Amino acid sequence: MEKTKPQNRFNLNFDKRIRREQQPDQKRDSKTFNIDRLFEAVASRDVRKLDGLHQYLHQNMKKLSDSLYQSYGKTALMKALLHLRDGENKTVELLIDISEKMGDIKEFVNAAYTNSYYKGQTALHIAIERRSCSYVKLLISKGADVHAKACGTFFQPHDGPNFYFGELPLSLAACTNQPDMVDFLMENSYQRANATMVDSSGNTVLHALVVVADNTEDNTQFITKMYDRILKTTAKLDLMLKLEDIENHKGLTPLKMAAKTGKIGLFSHILKREFQESHTKHLSRKFTEWVYGPVHSSLYDLASVDSFEENSVMEILVYGSDIPNRHEMLQLEPLSQMLEEKWKTFAGPMFFFNYVVYILYLIIFTVVAYYRKGGKVSWLLQTVIGSSFFFCVILCFGLTYTLYSKILIFYSTHFGFSAFGSFVQGALFLASAGLYLFGRREYLGLLVLCLALSWVNMLYFSRGDKHMGIYSIMIQKMILCDILRFLFVYIVFLLGFSAAVVTLLMEPPEKTGRSFLTTIAPGSECVKPYFRSISFTILELFKFTIGMGDMEFTEGYEYKEVFYVLLIGYIILTYILLLNMLIALMNRTVERITMESTSIWKLQRAITILEIEKRLSRCLRKRFRCGVEKNIHTALGDDRRRCFRFASCSSMIIQLATDMFREAPSSCMCTSWIT
Repeated sequence: MEKTKPQNRFNLNFDKRIRREQQPDQKRDSKTFNIDRLFEAVASRDVRKLDGLHQYLHQNMKKLSDSLYQSYGKTALMKALLHLRDGENKTVELLIDISEKMGDIKEFVNAAYTNSYYKGQTALHIAIERRSCSYVKLLISKGADVHAKACGTFFQPHDGPNFYFGELPLSLAACTNQPDMVDFLMENSYQRANATMVDSSGNTVLHALVVVADNTEDNTQFITKMYDRILKTTAKLDLMLKLEDIENHKGLTPLKMAAKTGKIGLFSHILKREFQESHTKHLSRKFTEWVYGPVHSSLYDLASVDSFEENSVMEILVYGSDIPNRHEMLQLEPLSQMLEEKWKTFAGPMFFFNYVVYILYLIIFTVVAYYRKGGKVSWLLQTVIGSSFFFCVILCFGLTYTLYSKILIFYSTHFGFSAFGSFVQGALFLASAGLYLFGRREYLGLLVLCLALSWVNMLYFSRGDKHMGIYSIMIQKMILCDILRFLFVYIVFLLGFSAAVVTLLMEPPEKTGRSFLTTIAPGSECVKPYFRSISFTILELFKFTIGMGDMEFTEGYEYKEVFYVLLIGYIILTYILLLNMLIALMNRTVERITMESTSIWKLQRAITILEIEKRLSRCLRKRFRCGVEKNIHTALGDDRRRCFRFASCSSMIIQLATDMFREAPSSCMCTSWIT
């Protein structure tokens, strides 16, 4: 309850004593209606406790909509609707009747919460949430606003208890699965709810349905039915209205929002939605072109789906790394077949051409690096090609183009493992070329790193083949997951034990004049290496990790027992524990990736297809665009759309053929399958 504020009141009976009129009965004055008494009466659903309320308000010139009878905007009407029993509270009708007689009915039914948590909620929202269609009709008939927005914290997505439904009464009725309520709100004769109204996030009622979808079977069933119901009702009221084309503040239509949030059940329904009725056929996104037995040909509407458009559904799914089930969503029709067509039409040939060019580039790069003399190309290569300058131009152009293309991908859409490798490769080469031009010998170190990474990056082209692509995926997953975690823990152990060993062991006194790993004249005694250098110690302990360590040079040191304790502990933690854990984790990764490697490979190939498509000019992209232009005969007339044609066979005939193949004898398997 809100703390009461000082109120200016008028005593209308102040002069009755002077006029010697009868004083008001003290017992009657004890029935003064304040907010506490009013809220208690409606919460108990006892209309007898409200006897005399109308007379009291009339005599004291008060109204139920006054701030005196509100707590943070909450009125007695809202309190009564929150305390329904079997969908009924007789105090509701009484309060509305009294308010109507007092002349403040619109203010009373449209009063809204003012506190930040439930801000904007009205009695109409509460009646809809309580699923009371009778009270909803009563409130709307008395002037309740069907476009009131409940925008408080409770009605926005956040950590903690909340329920986002789109803020509007229509969205609340739709998200709570009340089809009759939705029909009344959209078709009543008092004030019709406009389905195009948006909330503070720019979401319509269709966007709100996408938000509350959760991919479960029951939820998907009610969400899809409600989604279609609203579309049909809207089309009945306004045939030309395109409700699904409305974008929210993030530029997402309901279809794009379903793709962005991974709502695969609703997303699949929208893509394959087909209405047979003539007055609703224009709302379809799928049209059956012809049927012959179990085989049928369908046309899928490509609006907002094909990557030819900006911010398309395909682009959202391919680059949406935060979408958990995007692998499954990309397998839906027509997305899967569209990607296959793009691969066969232009992406596959261009990918193979890039592969051939990259192989030639690697050969030239390797030959130039291998036959260099004094920092220059040998005379043999200069004779064959012309000059080392020609090689430098080719290499710089190739690496600069690679680096530039990966920077574009980084800032536009996607920057994955292969893109990062190409980016580093290009950066290393440009840095090496710069050092070479300034006459610095350090260029050689960067050059050989670039050469090694260039060959490793050839794994990028393995995604062109399914089996090699799956193998490459396993390698990437093990590097990014298991090996990185292993290296983090291993480096901690390696540095810790190396520091301990260097601190413990001192240089033998009789050999202080020698530097480690040095030899003297032939026939003289060789100075053995020792653990005084941190770099040497790290290298030696690493050898122990891989089973190549040597302890002969520890003779002559003091505290050898402590050294052995450190060494044994290090071997147990690294060679025995960490390495075996790494093997076990890699084995588990292989088993897990095997189940989903095919879908990951298809996703990687989809990324490649979109990358190649983005590099094409506008005219080439238009030429290789999927689908055909078709005139769809609907209630709107000739509705011209770009559609993707896809012919498929029913699952029944496929299952029948599979059973025949399994049950047929080996001698007639081929004949049964063909039949």
